[in-house]
Amino acid sequence: MKKVALVTGGSRGIGAATAQQLAAAGYAVCVNYLHNHDAAQQVVQDIRAEGGTAIAIQADVALEADVVRLFAELDQQLGKLDALVNNAGILMQQCRLEDLTAERINRLLSTNVTSYFLCCREAVRRMSRRHGGTGGAIVNVSSAAARLGSANEYIDYATTKGAIDTLTTGLSVEVAGEGIRVNCVRPGLITTTMHADGGEPNRVERLKSGVPMLRGGTPDEVAAAIVFLLGDGASFITGSFVDVSGGR
Repeated sequence: MKKVALVTGGSRGIGAATAQQLAAAGYAVCVNYLHNHDAAQQVVQDIRAEGGTAIAIQADVALEADVVRLFAELDQQLGKLDALVNNAGILMQQCRLEDLTAERINRLLSTNVTSYFLCCREAVRRMSRRHGGTGGAIVNVSSAAARLGSANEYIDYATTKGAIDTLTTGLSVEVAGEGIRVNCVRPGLITTTMHADGGEPNRVERLKSGVPMLRGGTPDEVAAAIVFLLGDGASFITGSFVDVSGGR
């Protein structure tokens, strides 16, 4: 029987790479997406073409009703959840703090923080021995921005990722005795289309000289760390942070 994994924001970038690597490791994978149906279906098709098991489910994980529906559909289609990758997230146009609006801040908090809490809640309800589950593993995708602050560009985004670090620490202790491990991966400068969302598609190229390894990372490199933390090789690791950031 295959283990079941859910990857939120799984249609592109780190999420897509993680879904593909999890499938290659023998998981049945649910690819969650918000808008890009075609991209999510492509990830599913690529996994199936390699003999893996995958489905795609649309849901806005910032909305509680959508999260409840997402997990219910996953239960029905794939069965018992073993692994959750909280990866969905957004950033917005680069700006300084003095130009932020409450609307923008709250939108980032809903998508980047509330969604993680809601998905962790539903996962814990299914995985926890306290609720009759058999355990499981959660990996939250944070960012090196949580440590660095992203001054002059994305202080709001960096702050949401700082919240995810705290969530990881607290939840890992809360459910450690219930068979659930909770860890966090903090990507640094990674070559994804997300930089275009902030208005600078070539941001990695501009900033890579400040990375000790002198390059940006790839989604596959981040995914490898996520898959490791979910697997049996990390069975005594919880509440830990892996920086996939080239030394920065």
